[in-house]
Amino acid sequence: MNLIIRNATIIDQNSPYHNQTIDLKLSGSSILKIGKNLEKASDFEEISFENLHVSPGWFDTSVSLGEPGFEERETIANGLLVAAKSGFTAIALQPNTSPIIDNQAQIIFVQEKAKENAVDLFPIGAFTKNAEGLDLAELFDMKNAGAIAFGDYGKNISNANLLKIGLQYVQDFDGLIIAFSQDEKIKGNGVVHEGIVSTRLGLKGIPTLAEELMVARNLFLLEYTGGKMHIPTISTSKSVDLIREAKAKGLNITSSVAIHHLVLTDEKLDSFDTRFKVSPPLRDDFNRKALIQGVLDGTIDMITCDHNPIDIEHKKMEFDMAKNGTIGLESAFGALQTVLPTDVIVSKLTAGKAFFGINNNSIKEGEVANLTFFNPNGNWIFTKENLLSKSKNTAFLGQEMKGKVYGIYNNGKIVIR
Repeated sequence: MNLIIRNATIIDQNSPYHNQTIDLKLSGSSILKIGKNLEKASDFEEISFENLHVSPGWFDTSVSLGEPGFEERETIANGLLVAAKSGFTAIALQPNTSPIIDNQAQIIFVQEKAKENAVDLFPIGAFTKNAEGLDLAELFDMKNAGAIAFGDYGKNISNANLLKIGLQYVQDFDGLIIAFSQDEKIKGNGVVHEGIVSTRLGLKGIPTLAEELMVARNLFLLEYTGGKMHIPTISTSKSVDLIREAKAKGLNITSSVAIHHLVLTDEKLDSFDTRFKVSPPLRDDFNRKALIQGVLDGTIDMITCDHNPIDIEHKKMEFDMAKNGTIGLESAFGALQTVLPTDVIVSKLTAGKAFFGINNNSIKEGEVANLTFFNPNGNWIFTKENLLSKSKNTAFLGQEMKGKVYGIYNNGKIVIR
């Protein structure tokens, strides 16, 4: 495809054109030329949008889709289209399918399903067989097939020795372990954050200690073994402090926070609406503000939607029985704009590429054209009409948003919302 993009403000701190409004000339997968008032060309289509901003393509480090096994929740084809229209040129696919992605064949299957797409799909392999926490999965084989990391989505590795062995083993091939951190014994039957709201509503609480104990344990293991670890979707102030201390020691550790933990609090639970049932649970405003500070000071490296489609049968039920999870791709940028500056959002939505071993192309002449188009201005309300996913379990329905995504350009393809 040959394309000239007019009057685009570049948001890319690694580009010499950062904060400049210029034109981009693209051909196939390459940026041919960058400059002001580029000449028209007969074989180049031209596009422009109101207050157009362009950044390197966004990457989400935690996306669940339904295929294989749960296609009624989401398919790979539609999930990638949703990601594209939400501004993401790449996603890391979680292994929580049926069967679990815990072997080379499953890695190859999801990659084949994603071929010839504008959005790049990078699979995460399960850390243990069938994500049961008992025996290591085929980590080396999955790495060779294209897995970028290993983790049992939403499950704590209770066997500390197994995690220790895994951290030591993957160093032979530069593997990355994702260590979701939540002590199941302390969590017990808890379904929401333990605090004033849980007491008022009579719902069993999950103390912040359940997360913090496991974060501390996992960091101790990393200090002992070496290697590298990613702790996803942290939700408490103390977790931020622990990771900050680990980084000061020089440990190779990164962390992410889910958008709903930056924007929403457990006050949303007054309606007993299961759209707000997520794992980790929505915390109070004290912890939310600590997470935002962790993003701003660099302790938290990445922001994720933690997009998790759940079918209506598993959401429209008693709060205690409903499954955890919210979709978040469609609302990601608009929600983040209500709590963070645009340049910080772009930085945190692209930073994961380097740590997960993915090329993070800058906006320069001769570079690969991997771009996200958006407008950071304009306030609006997120409604059902804005939903693109097959599942509709969003915690952001009715939330005020700021700014909007136009689409992406990647792999020589343009997708516009």
